[in-house]
Amino acid sequence: MDKIKTIMFKEWSEVFKNRTVLFSIIFTPMLFTALPLLILFFSRGDVTGMGEQVPPEFMRLCPPGLSPGECLQVYLLSQFMLLFMLMPVMIPVHIAAYSIVGEKSTRSLEPLLATPISTAELLAGKNLAAAIPAVLATWLSFGLYGLGARMLAPNPRVLAAIMDPMWLAAIFVAGPLLAVLSVNFALMVSSRVNDPRIAEQLSAAVMMPVLLLFFGQILGLVFLTRQLVVMLSAVLLVVDALLLYLAVRLFQRESILTRWR
Repeated sequence: MDKIKTIMFKEWSEVFKNRTVLFSIIFTPMLFTALPLLILFFSRGDVTGMGEQVPPEFMRLCPPGLSPGECLQVYLLSQFMLLFMLMPVMIPVHIAAYSIVGEKSTRSLEPLLATPISTAELLAGKNLAAAIPAVLATWLSFGLYGLGARMLAPNPRVLAAIMDPMWLAAIFVAGPLLAVLSVNFALMVSSRVNDPRIAEQLSAAVMMPVLLLFFGQILGLVFLTRQLVVMLSAVLLVVDALLLYLAVRLFQRESILTRWR
């Protein structure tokens, strides 16, 4: 753990000097927190008779006791709640993609690989250094959203619906698993390319599944349910373990040094 902590603190001391990374960690949570709160604020008026705008599929999933107009509010907010699942995928990409190829460009990778640290310890430190800021930023922004929703929600039942245990599981369980998935994929890409910009562009492909879920829910093709969150978390756990194994296997220290000379 001491070696892993050393790698983490080393990563943070270097990465947070990058303004792009700081911008993504600060601005992205602020934006994704403000969007659903604005939706909630502007939908506080009279929503009677607006329930017909809710897709019939979502009406069947709407919690009992809510009017069609209140279901519309929950429906609108649920579209943007997926942004809190996108956040732990977006933020660590910038950190992890720069993690290896960026060190190569600054000539700090060779001394690091020459130390008696194992590949698993090295990648674990880089994983945690990228995933922890993303997860903490996601949880903090979701907490701020919860406080704002408590003040703005016109009906306690609407607040209870948007703070459903399904969303809590999606944020606090699936969110960290998505962060680990994003980091492992970005580390694999970063170890195979020799340009930081290419690493970031290729690593951004890991956001596609969450974006497809986001747009699929907007179009009414799919809706996030408790069963889907549980299945998604189980699949992510398996995929994370597989990607971590592949990342260690693909990270060939000698080959990286000789290929990039």
